[in-house]
Amino acid sequence: MKTILPTSLLLLSSLSRTSAYQWPKYLLSSINPLIGSAGPEPNLSGGMIPSVAPPFGSTRWVAQNQNSYVSATPFNYTESYMSNGTIHGFMGTRQPAIWMGESAWAAVVPGMSSGLDGDVKTGFEERGLSKVAGTEKFGVGLYSVELDVPESGGSTIQVSMSASSRVGHLQFTFNQGSVSDYQPYIFLPTTRPATIFHNPNTFDITYPNGTVQISPSTNEICGSNTEMQDFILAPNSIKDAASHFTGWYCATFDTPFNETGYGITVGSGDSTMRSEWAESGSGEELGAYARFQFPSQDLINSTVTVNVRIATSMISAEQAKYNLNSDSENELGSFDIHNTQSATENAWAEKVGRFQVETDGSSESEDKLAVFLTGVFHAMQYPYEVHEPNATSSNVQHYYSAYDNAIHQGESYSGYSIWDTYRAEWALLILLAPERIPGMVRSMLQDFEEGGWLPMWKNIIETNIMVGTHADSLLAEAVLKGFRSGSADGFEETFTTDELTTIWKAAWKDASVPPVKDLSVVYSDREEDVDYEVRAGLSTYFEQYAIGQGWVANDIHSEAVSRTLDYAYDDHAVAVLSALIPSEIIQGNTPNLSEIAAEFYQNKSETVSYNVTTLLDDRSMANPWTVWNADASAPAVVTGGEDIQGFVQARQQNGDWAATTDGFTEGDRWVYSFAFVHDVAELVNRRGGNESFVKSLNEFFDGGWVDFTNEPAHHTPYLYALAGAAAYTQERVRQIAKSNYNNTPNGLSGNEDCGQMSAWYVFSAMGFYPVNPVSGVYVVGSPFFSSLNVSIPVPPFVPASHPSITSNPYYNSTTNSFNLQILAPGAETNPYVKGLKVNGRVIGDEEEPLISHEEIRYGGLIEFEMSDQVESWGGGRGVWAENITSDAESSSTSYSFTDQSHTSTVSVLEHVEL
Repeated sequence: MKTILPTSLLLLSSLSRTSAYQWPKYLLSSINPLIGSAGPEPNLSGGMIPSVAPPFGSTRWVAQNQNSYVSATPFNYTESYMSNGTIHGFMGTRQPAIWMGESAWAAVVPGMSSGLDGDVKTGFEERGLSKVAGTEKFGVGLYSVELDVPESGGSTIQVSMSASSRVGHLQFTFNQGSVSDYQPYIFLPTTRPATIFHNPNTFDITYPNGTVQISPSTNEICGSNTEMQDFILAPNSIKDAASHFTGWYCATFDTPFNETGYGITVGSGDSTMRSEWAESGSGEELGAYARFQFPSQDLINSTVTVNVRIATSMISAEQAKYNLNSDSENELGSFDIHNTQSATENAWAEKVGRFQVETDGSSESEDKLAVFLTGVFHAMQYPYEVHEPNATSSNVQHYYSAYDNAIHQGESYSGYSIWDTYRAEWALLILLAPERIPGMVRSMLQDFEEGGWLPMWKNIIETNIMVGTHADSLLAEAVLKGFRSGSADGFEETFTTDELTTIWKAAWKDASVPPVKDLSVVYSDREEDVDYEVRAGLSTYFEQYAIGQGWVANDIHSEAVSRTLDYAYDDHAVAVLSALIPSEIIQGNTPNLSEIAAEFYQNKSETVSYNVTTLLDDRSMANPWTVWNADASAPAVVTGGEDIQGFVQARQQNGDWAATTDGFTEGDRWVYSFAFVHDVAELVNRRGGNESFVKSLNEFFDGGWVDFTNEPAHHTPYLYALAGAAAYTQERVRQIAKSNYNNTPNGLSGNEDCGQMSAWYVFSAMGFYPVNPVSGVYVVGSPFFSSLNVSIPVPPFVPASHPSITSNPYYNSTTNSFNLQILAPGAETNPYVKGLKVNGRVIGDEEEPLISHEEIRYGGLIEFEMSDQVESWGGGRGVWAENITSDAESSSTSYSFTDQSHTSTVSVLEHVEL
């Protein structure tokens, strides 16, 4: 491993801008950590765990009731678990989602055995202990349970668990039963048999190596393991570097064990080899333990309490030791678990406590509030911190990169499920956690510099999972919403010229450079032993008019339709970005522009007036329609009348249409025929206008084609509002919220996917949603609560002298926040919008049902007038519908909504004054 210093000093951590105000904690009790922790099978589970950790915590600590690997999280709720389940230890996990692998975990397992040298149960099944009924409690800052020790005369272990970002804090109170020779121990499993998933459905067992070092004089046990389950997906060009990955832990105990016993174990179950008093070991299925003793051997019902603080690191054991005392300024290495709990709850209060919600007090509304607040709780866990405090400089973080097997200075994050999160999770982070955005963007830039490309699905390393280069969208949206260089708006600089240059280089590379062997490698889902996938098929996507070009060829690449449409959106995002980056950066760092323009314009580029913005804009508007089959149709089974005409369809390289079922990522031709978020106006036109487009949406929803468990459907209910039928948006949003979310462990119909499922709910509950994330506008839906106030953090680029602070009635100096109040009296039972005002601006019945980011970024007042029946606002159900109000019918024969999701890059940018 080598250490690399940065080429320039990084800006001070954006976290320094976080307000010192003590946010109220009372709403934390409304969070239900069990939401999304159950499901009949992995695809129909939220894939969440009821863990304790602060927002964006590096490791999340959770009671473990099953092994963790791709398709299984360390905790899974079942009815049998709640009634008589067993707990097999307490795990600090870095598994970000149910379909991703585990890496660099740590675990702590309490137990009791007969005598001072009794057996230590190391096997996963044998070490399980039953819960004492009714003792398990889940909270955002503290988990607790009491465990029953079998054959011990009623001995129990009371467990409390909390955590900071890199340190788990566990408190075990061992209660002695009537069998007086039973004595406590704590086991630290260090390596284990790791389950590796190979697509499509093969599981292999591997045996990672590890090390253990026990220091009885200092009450410490440190160890390492090399487990990185997704290593098999690492691109070939970084696989050698990633092969050196090691995760470390260091545990410290408040109770000495130098005289009561300690040792090393190898193996599990009956094959366990135990070395009492050994201080070091290495190998497979490795573990360490420390023994403790009740105060008196003569009495029963004695107790002994042991606190364990265990830090993790991806740098070294010494770094893990440093993390023990440096992870939280409020913790200061204390063994008082309430200090850890308080610090973690304070961190969550800073996010969740920003909301003040008033409901009608009904149980249904209170359940909606729990889902909403839990949604914030889920969304603010991702991506998670990889960087660690630097002992040589308190103002600079550093991190280990598996992309080049080196240590670098700076902030770094993992758990970037970007194909999912670019849709709404990123917009929510920009709104609620702007202090994190600079570090998260720099993290992506570092991945580019260390590995050669921006991340797609980063789980410690790139995994090539999903399609598209939607990091382009994340960069564009961040820059669009103010995270860039200093400007005439009075903003402070977020990124240096060098960083903006890297942003542009990375995005342009995505848009202009195909992956290696692009015409021969399929780049199928979870394909192993390939290089970076990025925009696989870009070679045939480049040109619109030549045979086999303009689309991703189905006979070369998997998921060809999804790729074609996603690449078009990504082109749109890069076009938006290009209009915001200083021209001198663009001019000097856009290689091969003329060649790519010649390919696209078919050698007419000499007569076509273009620049990089217009080229990408033109390509984003032209290429997706190459997979639109105007002759494809489907019967209108539910809506009746003429068939639904026009669907996307995969094409072979020679231009022939492929099978209608080919070419999709987590969807089908129905949902992907609505995947034109940057060109909705043309989509409506291709479907025959507003009326027939709305009919096709109704057939999609009512005909059973919608699958909200997967993200391609998330924006679809809001498309009605862009076609003059906003009442349908209001109905569908409420229906989706009710059928896909609830306040139970089964409360998410699909995988959380690093916050996207919850981000949809949070935005929808507020009454608007970012259909096109890089447009700077939100489409209005139907708010869920009578009153909602959110204190929006002041972004780090807004100086104290900015007018938004000095002369803004919505600025709150006490909280250093912008207050956004959303009033919708009666919204709990009245789903329809009758009228809307935004900061006094009336959005009339025939106006676009849109709210710009500019209107809410500094706080404001959104006033909904709600109704229990369909109203003419936003077109109702469409002026062609019989049940529209008479006022709406007489106002016009049709609505012509200018599609703000895209008219051109210039108009998108003009809509939001930056």
